[in-house]
Amino acid sequence: MTKLLNLDGLTGPNHNYAGLALGNLASKQHQGESSSPRAAALQGLEKMWRLHQLGIPQGIIPPQTRPDLALLYAAGFRGSPEQLLQQAWKRAPRLLEACYSASAMWAANSATVTASVDSQDARLQLTPANLISSLHRSRESADNGLFFRRCFASSNYFHHHPPLPAQASFADEGAANHCRLSDPNSDQALNLFIYGREESAEHTARYPARQSRLACESILRSHQLKGGRSLLIRQNPEAINHGAFHNDVVAVGFRNLLLLHQQAFASQPDLLGEIRKACQTWQSPLYIFEVSNDELTLDEAVSSYLFNAQLVPISENEIMMLAPEECREHPKALQVCQRILDEDNPVSDIEFIDLRQSMNNGGGPACLRLAIPITEQELTQVHPGIMMSEPLYSELQLWICAHYRDRLTREALLDPQLISEIETALESLSKILKLPGLYDH
Repeated sequence: MTKLLNLDGLTGPNHNYAGLALGNLASKQHQGESSSPRAAALQGLEKMWRLHQLGIPQGIIPPQTRPDLALLYAAGFRGSPEQLLQQAWKRAPRLLEACYSASAMWAANSATVTASVDSQDARLQLTPANLISSLHRSRESADNGLFFRRCFASSNYFHHHPPLPAQASFADEGAANHCRLSDPNSDQALNLFIYGREESAEHTARYPARQSRLACESILRSHQLKGGRSLLIRQNPEAINHGAFHNDVVAVGFRNLLLLHQQAFASQPDLLGEIRKACQTWQSPLYIFEVSNDELTLDEAVSSYLFNAQLVPISENEIMMLAPEECREHPKALQVCQRILDEDNPVSDIEFIDLRQSMNNGGGPACLRLAIPITEQELTQVHPGIMMSEPLYSELQLWICAHYRDRLTREALLDPQLISEIETALESLSKILKLPGLYDH
């Protein structure tokens, strides 16, 4: 039987609001505003600590090195770090903002993971996402791969795949477009691979679809999924046009619960019939909770991030829903939450969590985490330094308060002192997580 290992991206000292992501409405709305890296990191840490308190194995994906000066060198700028920043600010300010991006905090995009029980290879499969749909995110793939190879090192238990080719036909955004439904009382599971487009040049009317069908098919093959354990699903173009840049903005699933908006998938009524049929041999019933457009429009779903809630186990057959605070403040989203609690399904409790710094940049509870279905034996092979504990929680609180700025403006990206502050912070973090040399490459 598998259990849940939850990995959260730890927000970096470079957390800022640059509005780099096309189609991410929250990111665009807060573009240019001052951010609070310290508040962002502490809010994310509190979520990790809460899950640890619930008894869920909770790990950390550390921030990546920023600014990404290699990106500025690749663009032809030369000189000292300070000169690079000044030149980019004058000639290519969006490039400067891209090299300072903190978007690696959204761990749901770091990789796609297949449980060992679902794979003919009988090992846990990991493929870092290539994230080629946006420049600032495409720079994360290599470091994500290094992290997974180092912290999931045993080749007896883990099979590491390279990212898919960095080309539009293979556009891959990771687990934000993957959902694993499973029977709580057996090893049966159904992996939903969700894509936004069939061909590399295909676009929706307003915003680009980031995940390609070929990417989903390629991961399905390389991970050697067993027959009957997967289903390819087309995202509804209308959802993308309303700001559902990843599937986890309009649908979330865990164990035997699928929570989704009425307009999440193309040909949804037929598709839900396929899902039910694929799960009909399970010992436990499958619950599909569909929210109608009358209850909550796509625009309201995106603004409240209801479907970006995180579903976590609190007993063998019960689930807790961690929803962003914005859902409690949104009357219609709050009504849906109440209906979830009132009706027959595994959700027995809903907690609201303050992640406003991340939410303002376009990422909610589910964006911040990579959910890994893992066996007890596999869990013993994960690098212990990244696993949450009371001492680590306390140490990270002190570390954040010592190294993070309370306020970061767009103009502060020009400050050479910020580079030094980030280097010092990350060097200290590598010691805390017992990952020497993590930032040497």
